[in-house]
Amino acid sequence: MSVKVRFAPSPTGFLHVGNARTAIITWLFCRNQNGHFLLRIDDTDTERSKEEYEIAIEDGLQWLGLNWDEKTNQKNRTVRYEEIIEKLKNDGRVYACYETPEELNLKRKSQLSRGVPPIYERPDEEQIQKYIDEGRKPHWRFALKPEPIEWEDLVRGSVSFHGKDLSDPVVIRESGVPLYHLCSVIDDVDYDITHVVRGEDHVSNTATHIQMFEAIQGKAPGFAHLPLIADIEGGKLSKRLGSLSVKSVREEEMLEPMALVSLMSRMGSSDPIEPMMGLTPLIESFDFSKFSRNTPKFDMEELLRLNSKILHATPFDHVNVRLANMGLPDLDEEFWNAVRANLVRLEDIKEWWRVANGPVDPVIDDADFAAAAADLLPPAPWSEETFKEWTGAVKEQTGRKGKELFMPLRKALTGMDHGPELPVLLPLLGPEKVKSRLMKKAA
Repeated sequence: MSVKVRFAPSPTGFLHVGNARTAIITWLFCRNQNGHFLLRIDDTDTERSKEEYEIAIEDGLQWLGLNWDEKTNQKNRTVRYEEIIEKLKNDGRVYACYETPEELNLKRKSQLSRGVPPIYERPDEEQIQKYIDEGRKPHWRFALKPEPIEWEDLVRGSVSFHGKDLSDPVVIRESGVPLYHLCSVIDDVDYDITHVVRGEDHVSNTATHIQMFEAIQGKAPGFAHLPLIADIEGGKLSKRLGSLSVKSVREEEMLEPMALVSLMSRMGSSDPIEPMMGLTPLIESFDFSKFSRNTPKFDMEELLRLNSKILHATPFDHVNVRLANMGLPDLDEEFWNAVRANLVRLEDIKEWWRVANGPVDPVIDDADFAAAAADLLPPAPWSEETFKEWTGAVKEQTGRKGKELFMPLRKALTGMDHGPELPVLLPLLGPEKVKSRLMKKAA
């Protein structure tokens, strides 16, 4: 297998749009390369990890159309982690530390006040013994070597750090629970991961991870660090958008999965953002070289535009079951084809169906005008051109135009001052229903 990737969400919350973007891009790269996709659930945090979140993550990926070839849970691999950690302790690459968070914070402030980079300073043996004598429990850090760390990033190009400029990362809590860093590297080695795709906020972590790969005698994979998403103004995502989950996009926003995939797969790339009806074109066109380091902007309005265009092109047999589940089992292909070009969300069709089929309480402000409009109704069959023909005749006879012409007709036919486009709605109502409503008979 030339390419093997992993998507590694933590089941401490729902899958949000930022993580979904990472999943989508990782999956498209994998399928473009005919690779192997591993879903790894990072659930070492047993207190915060919940099965309901893990289920929601899987449901979200499946809804987006992203399948996986293999799945693993970190909580089942603790024996393996302990084995590697013990080896690293014996090799002197993982060592005990005893400072409290308050002490570390004071040290950082002192370093900054002296114009020194806030890098963790390893205590001497005398200080360590003092901490032990006080009965302190240790946390554990990975000892970085003071040497260059370099890699060729698939998005950022050449990246370089120096071990002496980085703090030794904490890899084991006081409780003895290993943290993300070491567990992730061990998994990537054991599962032969060839490429890791993640956000640019992990770049410095990657530098420390590369030394971890070397310490456990594993080959470091290739890396692609994607710029983090900003809001439409270029600032940090608001709390609402930043925490927008795939679950809420699906259940509350009522959006199509391919709208989210179409947006997230192309954001920050040189390819145009277009409404895609399926994943195949995105797989075939995928290339990391198209992605830039510029910050992509998440625009909810753009997502809605994509959603509407996808619905406009969706055939009836792709939505008929969903429409039936929405309580519209009698909605047929003719009705769908007539109104789909006016939908933003699939949910919008309920309003069209209600207005077309009733019950509606007509609002008649001028009974004489309504009666005149009823007398001028063209004969069947009706089309979308019928409304123009009808209103032209009403305008000529009554002298009304603009809002004075159209608003009374809308209120008579729909009972509202807003709603579905009347040229489309009129043929769905039909002559009998239109005449009945103009004569103020609820239907």
